[in-house]
Amino acid sequence: MARSLNKIQLIGNLGRDPEVRVTGSGTRVASLSVATSREWTDRSGQRQEKTEWHRVSCWDKLADVCERYLTKGDRVYIEGSVEYRQSEQDGQVRYFTDIRAREMIMLGGRGDRPESMSGSSQQRPAGSSMKDFTDDALAGEDDLPF
Repeated sequence: MARSLNKIQLIGNLGRDPEVRVTGSGTRVASLSVATSREWTDRSGQRQEKTEWHRVSCWDKLADVCERYLTKGDRVYIEGSVEYRQSEQDGQVRYFTDIRAREMIMLGGRGDRPESMSGSSQQRPAGSSMKDFTDDALAGEDDLPF
């Protein structure tokens, strides 16, 4: 059987504060609106920019982290999968594209400390930052043979 892959990676800014709700089964989900932009120069030499908006859902513990630490404007890295759904409203079918986040890394915002969180239980200790782990890794730097 052939293997398949459904993976997306985004780096962008939040367009609004996370909206957290609880499903009928009691599961927490945070909805994020993430903007990504690209710039280019057109044929006439004019600078152009296009912004795409992505609907991202973060579940369970990841939803709690989003609610607690993210605010409008924060820069984040999102890794997850694409999901498509549709609903009918007033006789019209509406189509939606969602990104189901498996991992989220805070790249800026409150104190500008990068933080990484995922939907799994392998999470960094509370209050630690990327810098803490880098400093630990470099502590034995003088022992390197080159």
